[in-house]
Amino acid sequence: MKFTKSEYIWLDGATPAALRCKTRILPYMEEAKLDSFPEWGYDGSSTYQAQGHASDLVLKPVHFINDPLRGQGHYLVLCEVFDEQGNPHESNTRAKLRKVLDAGGQNHEPWVGFEQEYTFFSGHGTPLGWPQKGYPKPQGPFYCSVGSETAFGRKIVERHADACIAAGICIYGINAEVMPGQWEFQIGYRGIEGESVDPLTISDHVWLARWLIHRIAEDENVSVSFDAKPVKGDWNGAGMHTNFSVKETREQGGLEFIHQAIKSLEEKHMEHIEVYGYGLEERLTGLHETCHITEFKSGVSDRGASIRIPLHVKAKGHGYFEDRRPSANADPYQVSQRLVQTVCNL
Repeated sequence: MKFTKSEYIWLDGATPAALRCKTRILPYMEEAKLDSFPEWGYDGSSTYQAQGHASDLVLKPVHFINDPLRGQGHYLVLCEVFDEQGNPHESNTRAKLRKVLDAGGQNHEPWVGFEQEYTFFSGHGTPLGWPQKGYPKPQGPFYCSVGSETAFGRKIVERHADACIAAGICIYGINAEVMPGQWEFQIGYRGIEGESVDPLTISDHVWLARWLIHRIAEDENVSVSFDAKPVKGDWNGAGMHTNFSVKETREQGGLEFIHQAIKSLEEKHMEHIEVYGYGLEERLTGLHETCHITEFKSGVSDRGASIRIPLHVKAKGHGYFEDRRPSANADPYQVSQRLVQTVCNL
């Protein structure tokens, strides 16, 4: 009899949330469907989600993709966490996003895209490519670089991109970032007709892509950090710039709606900051292509703004805007939820 390995993946109750996973062995499926994967229990007291005297929690599969690492016939199964009464656990931020979309958010057809920065660390505890003592050259030659003196970790990055493509994740780009050892992948709109770019799907894909980069780097004895400020001092932090639009902004004349949305975002600035990642104050300093955490500023082509309107969007008069505030460790479900609520006035 043939079997399949299904990797159940979920978010724990840590701050910021971390990924957990375990493998379920199931009979081989010629064609897998979501209900092919049964619910499964686990010990929530070991994941910051329950007390020991009542620790059983339930994993409910909500999204699956092919497992590009184990190969054909194996799957990565993203799960939501529920309690034994069948209610979403308080840490289940995906369920909260679902609720906002069902309450009217989906009527505006929101699209979201994430630019996920992250940093590789070697077994010595220093960013990959850094000397064990001291610092590398000042930042400048590393962004979108090529060559062994400026780009560190490309083997992992390329393998990760290939894995995302094979799995069907909506990855649309990769690049080396400003700090050596730091990279970025982008998840979202690729211009492919019929491809889902709704907040729920794309947020799922971000978490699955995060799991894959951790798992692939594990094989190389390299760790992946999503810290907002992975290295103190005069170095860029790590963000998750978020591109957002609704049908009103994508239509002709949508730039006017974008400006209306920006006014709403300014009014709700601190409510967004509260869910835009852990340690965000260390990144949003007003330096290194950021606006200070206590300020709100918008502008065309301004990477020092809270909200950037891309130059081509202004020229066309419609499209999307970029929220540059979220940290690399922000939860895409929470970022999406907050944007839908504010922009769609929910």
